[in-house]
Amino acid sequence: MFGAVALLLSAVGLYGLMAYLVAQRSREVGIRVALGARRSDVLRLVMGRGLRFASVGIVVGVALALPMGRLLASVLEGVNANEPLIYFGVPAILLAMTLLASFVPGRRALAVDPVVSLRSD
Repeated sequence: MFGAVALLLSAVGLYGLMAYLVAQRSREVGIRVALGARRSDVLRLVMGRGLRFASVGIVVGVALALPMGRLLASVLEGVNANEPLIYFGVPAILLAMTLLASFVPGRRALAVDPVVSLRSD
């Protein structure tokens, strides 16, 4: 149950971060669209940024989970430190969640009107 709540909180946090970053870069997105960027390029820009954030977090998390799992296995009875489902399944779920949390703000970035974006100043 705690894991599901943590996953939900991380999804909401990542969505909020990506929505904020897209809102901050709306002028840049408008300029890119005005210069002829395809919709897929803008979507790839936003989703790529979200995947970079998640990849760094996953690498750090797995790197810290390996020694901490061994430590817990030595202290607690019945804990397996080398559970492959945990080390492969959780990062896969986090990456899928990141794609979804980045896709929604990415679609919102596609709706930016270049004329309105360029006139905002």
